[in-house]
Amino acid sequence: MTSKFFNRAKKISATERSKILPKLSKKQLGGHVPRRGNKVAPMIASAMLKASGWRTVGEIPDIPQAVVLALPHTSNVDGVYAIPSLFALDLKISIMGKHTLFKVPLFAQLLSWMGVIPIDRGNKGSVLQASIDKFKTGEPLFLGLAPEGTRQYTESWKTGFYYLAVGAGVPILPVAMDYNTKEIRFMTLVHPTGDIETDLPKIYKQYQGVIPKHPERLSQPLQDINNSAK
Repeated sequence: MTSKFFNRAKKISATERSKILPKLSKKQLGGHVPRRGNKVAPMIASAMLKASGWRTVGEIPDIPQAVVLALPHTSNVDGVYAIPSLFALDLKISIMGKHTLFKVPLFAQLLSWMGVIPIDRGNKGSVLQASIDKFKTGEPLFLGLAPEGTRQYTESWKTGFYYLAVGAGVPILPVAMDYNTKEIRFMTLVHPTGDIETDLPKIYKQYQGVIPKHPERLSQPLQDINNSAK
């Protein structure tokens, strides 16, 4: 079944789509997008990406806040290509981490530089609320989340990312990692309506044809969207 899925997915629109998506560079990022402000890291990261054969394509809207989806995530190797792609763009995408990791000052500085946001699970009794509060400060914030919640196969996505976007009043930016085309692909912005049953299929569809490192671990929603393609 896995091999049939893989062969079918290779024929779908991902490759064709990559031909029309423009290559991204840090010069194309607008003034509202969260930036790292580092001059050396982008040059080093760009060289690493070029050597590996990967590239970053699509469009990043000039907005200060968004929930960024990182999919599919089936291997630890994903970060080897994903992290340099962000540094090459000088793009700052933050992730959440346990606040206890910030107890050591030097380590805390490193985590902050990497974009890790300390989250206290006891804060107002909810990680979701704590995340919404981060957006409510009004500071520029692209918060990266992996809805699959695991690098293994899963039958469904965790939907916290959706309710976070609704609660914070921010859009959702889907990003794909395609091992077939060797692309980090920034896709079409989704503005959640509050109707998750209507909005989720719009997000799923954008990942049609995307091939992860381990196709057999692809989440069921993404397998379904590929299998439905003709």
